[in-house]
Amino acid sequence: MNEIKYRFPDGFWWGSAASGPQTEGAAAVDGKGKNIWDHWYEIEPNRFFDGVGPDKTSQFYYKYKDDILLMKESGHNSFRMSIQWSRLIPEGRGKVNQKAVEFYNNVINEMIAHGIEPFVNLFHFDMPLKLQEIGGWINRETVDAYVKYAQTCFELFGDRVKFWFTHNEPIVPVEGGYLYDFHYPNEVDFGKAVQVAFHSILASAKAIQAYRKLKQDGKIGIILNLTPSYPRSQNSADLQAAKLADAFFNRSFLDPSVKGEFPRELIQILKDEGFLPKIMSGDLAIIKENTVDLLGVNYYQPRRVKAKENLPNPNAPFMPERFFDHYEMPGRKMNPHRGWEIYEKGIYDILTNLRENYGNIECFISENGMGVEGEEKFRDQNGMIQDDYRIEFIQEHLKWVHKALEEGANVKGYHLWTFMDNWSWSNAYKNRYGLVSVNLNKDGERTIKKSGQWFKSVSEHNGF
Repeated sequence: MNEIKYRFPDGFWWGSAASGPQTEGAAAVDGKGKNIWDHWYEIEPNRFFDGVGPDKTSQFYYKYKDDILLMKESGHNSFRMSIQWSRLIPEGRGKVNQKAVEFYNNVINEMIAHGIEPFVNLFHFDMPLKLQEIGGWINRETVDAYVKYAQTCFELFGDRVKFWFTHNEPIVPVEGGYLYDFHYPNEVDFGKAVQVAFHSILASAKAIQAYRKLKQDGKIGIILNLTPSYPRSQNSADLQAAKLADAFFNRSFLDPSVKGEFPRELIQILKDEGFLPKIMSGDLAIIKENTVDLLGVNYYQPRRVKAKENLPNPNAPFMPERFFDHYEMPGRKMNPHRGWEIYEKGIYDILTNLRENYGNIECFISENGMGVEGEEKFRDQNGMIQDDYRIEFIQEHLKWVHKALEEGANVKGYHLWTFMDNWSWSNAYKNRYGLVSVNLNKDGERTIKKSGQWFKSVSEHNGF
């Protein structure tokens, strides 16, 4: 390897992230209960790319030992997994599934045996169906059930797991399930969306409170997809549009998680429009007193906005877009497969914002990655996928992480999305993100991609 130009601090976390529903498979095996994905696939398989559902996925449930060896081989010193609530507690509350306890114990122990620090996330879009039937996050009872589930996990695994996360991208179930119709239950109802968001934040704070009561010696945080909102221009109307987009999509979860309070602009809008959530006495104090130790940052693309071009339709459902329009910047760099803009500096802007405005909270890049369709065409005669585009993508983002570090950002690691090609919700296996390729036609056969070899070298040299 050539001289190291970008060196990272000792102990930097190199690894990747994945979720239970997207990797485990075995969706109806060993007592696992149904979650909303299992149910939605049953009733509307047409909503899933190529009709591939969550029952298949990457079979981590059966292949975890081999997969953990591949993590080691691709330079992981840490890995974020998730526990499936519906596997551990099949109905969301009540009886704990011992088969699930055994599985998660095995995975955690195997990771530790190979020198890979387990980062464990508790909720990754996978609401148990029994709880969705009573309203999911809209229903206060779900908050209590979640806290009990979280506490069960801390008690079962907290002697070995030192990094916990309450939610991954909690705004996504809000957007997908209650605003823009890309997750079950496919409702378009802003009032419900607000209640779901509030209960998710409350559940996170209460889980943090429960964790601290147990006096375990780890850290607990949350994973947020932070998408900087860039205005089209410096015109005051564009600046205001960006400010409100930021309040809806970033600060709505970032401020209560880190500062313990909600953005004023957002509260004002909810008040003016008649959408304040139902809050019980004591809720705001719990949120205030139980902020996170550690923040995971998922970053994929920027959000570019401009002032509204036209007046909103007064009869259409209320949406955040009442306050801004999306803007396509001319000359932007694109990932043509995913249709997403690639803007590497965004990762630096997020870290700088956290340093300047959020007490420089301890954080790490918990997801960043590039999805590519039809990666098979990049396979060489030896069977390796030559994904130089992914290496370049990671490299260019890491340069900006490095710059933020040099300026004092408290960033402790970089986790790629994802370790191996996995099932991506309604997109199934359309875009591949892994350091390791999964061949679904050959019983999920794994092969390390060129990026996996490169990543190992970065991890071993602690830089590139």
